[in-house]
Amino acid sequence: MKFTFYGHSSFMIETMGKQLLFDPFIRPNELAKEVDISQIKPDYIILSHGHGDHVADVEEIYNQSNATLISTYEVVGWFAGKGLERNHPMNHGGAKVFDFGTIKLVNAVHSSSMPDGSYGGNPAGVVIQNKEGCFYFSGDTALTKDMELVGEEFELDFTIMPVGDNFTMGMNDAMRACKMVRCHRLIGVHFDTFPYVAIDHNEAYKIAEANGINFTLPKILETLSL
Repeated sequence: MKFTFYGHSSFMIETMGKQLLFDPFIRPNELAKEVDISQIKPDYIILSHGHGDHVADVEEIYNQSNATLISTYEVVGWFAGKGLERNHPMNHGGAKVFDFGTIKLVNAVHSSSMPDGSYGGNPAGVVIQNKEGCFYFSGDTALTKDMELVGEEFELDFTIMPVGDNFTMGMNDAMRACKMVRCHRLIGVHFDTFPYVAIDHNEAYKIAEANGINFTLPKILETLSL
């Protein structure tokens, strides 16, 4: 698998010959000015929840690609009302097999509303598993004991979690989350985009090292082989 970072919580996973784009918030992110959004043409767009800093570029990327949108029932329904008809609604605890592998929606503790303020359902995390590996993207979340269920069910190769604090987990809770899901490879997201979530990178790496976690704060457009 390959991971390419587009800033904030937006990234692409390349796996099984497919491109999976998560939570696209690129054009409004001043830190991501170098990203050419016109070149992003995924096979799937996967959304953890409906907040604007996770869905801002969905329509543009959907319209320039042949992507299928995957998210919770409410988020998919909102976009369907805007004409995005290639979609697959899911809900918490449900799993589905696609040509890129199996995706399962798991619990996240956060909030969710759509950019126009309408109801966005409940936020979610996802676990994706296939022949190339297995990973957990927690979405925006607080630390929750439900993460132990992820660790019990799956053998994860890596995790992707927010570390910016204030609106989500910070580094210390992310370390606890890694132990709960039984995975020692963490890619941090949801940091530095706004002053509220700015973090000290050196301190973050020190915390990870003290907890025995293989940790990366990716740079925008950086690609990791996992």
